[in-house]
Amino acid sequence: MISQECYELGSKSSVIREIFSFGLKRKAEVGEDKVYDFSLGNPSIPAPPSVKRAILELLEEPAESLHAYSPAPGDPKMRAIVADSLNRRFGETFTAENIFMTCGAAASLSICLKALVNPGDEVVTFAPFFTEYRCWVEAMGASLEVVPPSVPDFQVDTDAFERAISAKTKAVIVNTPNNPSGVVYSEETIKKLAAILVRKSEEYGSPIYLITDEPYREIVYDGIQVPYLTKYYDNTLVCYSYSKSLSLPGERIGYIVIPDRIADYEHVSPAIAGAARVLGYVCAPSLFQQVIGKCVDDTGDINAYRHNRDLLMGGLERLGYTCVPPQGAFYLFVKALEPDACAFCERAKKYDLLLVPSDDFGCPGYVRIAYCVSEKTIVNAMPAFEKLMTEYKEEDITSSET
Repeated sequence: MISQECYELGSKSSVIREIFSFGLKRKAEVGEDKVYDFSLGNPSIPAPPSVKRAILELLEEPAESLHAYSPAPGDPKMRAIVADSLNRRFGETFTAENIFMTCGAAASLSICLKALVNPGDEVVTFAPFFTEYRCWVEAMGASLEVVPPSVPDFQVDTDAFERAISAKTKAVIVNTPNNPSGVVYSEETIKKLAAILVRKSEEYGSPIYLITDEPYREIVYDGIQVPYLTKYYDNTLVCYSYSKSLSLPGERIGYIVIPDRIADYEHVSPAIAGAARVLGYVCAPSLFQQVIGKCVDDTGDINAYRHNRDLLMGGLERLGYTCVPPQGAFYLFVKALEPDACAFCERAKKYDLLLVPSDDFGCPGYVRIAYCVSEKTIVNAMPAFEKLMTEYKEEDITSSET
């Protein structure tokens, strides 16, 4: 008998992937330029030139060494390069031993959860949250406890967070800049969060680990600074991916930071290695470990994302939509024009607008619009957004007259 849980997960895609697949079919029917697909967070800016140079240089090296397995945690030289970069940027003291190379942030998060969580434990996160958190947490036999956001700024509701922590809480997942809201948690928020974790760890007599998911760290606007969480809370594991900063989502390359000062480091670090072994996530792609070694401090040009953000948010607000101002990432969180965000997104399809409802993000009543698209897509979509708004306005008038 197969796993019923895995069958159900495999037979139904995430809402994001379902909408993306619908978009592919619709584009084949009416033409790609007539479908305004804002579903998928696929970087639209090219990788920086240094990535191509690095790949071409590396391809001249002997294939038997370039494509060979690395040690399970990654190439020691590449891990040292990553550690040195973090030390320069954030004033840390990491070494190669604190870095575990992975197949991107999804692998990093899965590994951390497998290493830390036992069946019956609880993991806390903050709405809105990336939909796959629930899948990964529940796969470990744990439950996901979701803290509603503080509106309208979408910072952490620290009072609700403190109430959500129990003796079963093993870890907390933080995603900043946030997918789907684009909000960056402020230093004040992080300090309050850290103080609560210290207090609750002491109350329950066991460490509560903070897992920070930060593939969007470098994609921020208007001079916003993203706090580096190891500087605020000792029991922090950092999960990182180069998929967004270097526009390499398909290469699946990232890392976990395991600081020496984390509680029970002598057991947590081997547990990370063991979790990677159990999940089959050892030996991250060798070629792209080497690429990262050459491009570790580089990023793509995010000006295009900033321009798209301003173009999209400005256009929608002029039409009367309510938006959560994004400080980072490349998503706009917009209030749906009716309480049922799924129904709103279905109606938007009439105008070939492909938007993602917020229910699976743990925050009903909103939609996520990924603006990592061409400027042309945003400009051409505005008449469709206007028609959608007009339809809702006319319905309000009709209902008020009857």
